[in-house]
Amino acid sequence: MTEGSTPSRSRRREWTFLSNHAHVLVCIDRDPTIRTRDIATSVGITERATQAIVTDLVEAGYVTRTREGRRNVYAVVADAPFRHPIEANHAVGDLLSMLDHPSSFRTSSNT
Repeated sequence: MTEGSTPSRSRRREWTFLSNHAHVLVCIDRDPTIRTRDIATSVGITERATQAIVTDLVEAGYVTRTREGRRNVYAVVADAPFRHPIEANHAVGDLLSMLDHPSSFRTSSNT
């Protein structure tokens, strides 16, 4: 690549800071009665992948799922700690709060 040129679309990988698991968790936190179909659309993954991620989150203790009639109702366990040692001193509720109220997490160096 020459100086000043931009990488082609095919060579530049698309990525985000948050995983699909985090995106699903955010969707559930914002709407506890959300359907997996709607989560899939919001996150940009298949319904099957969404169902697998929801199952992962339930089995790991980050989300509870109860059945009310024909619908599932979810609840995020906000005090559940992150799994990776780098973030283990934070709870998922910290991330969710930051995403819903970003201005309250700004420091003086960010303003």
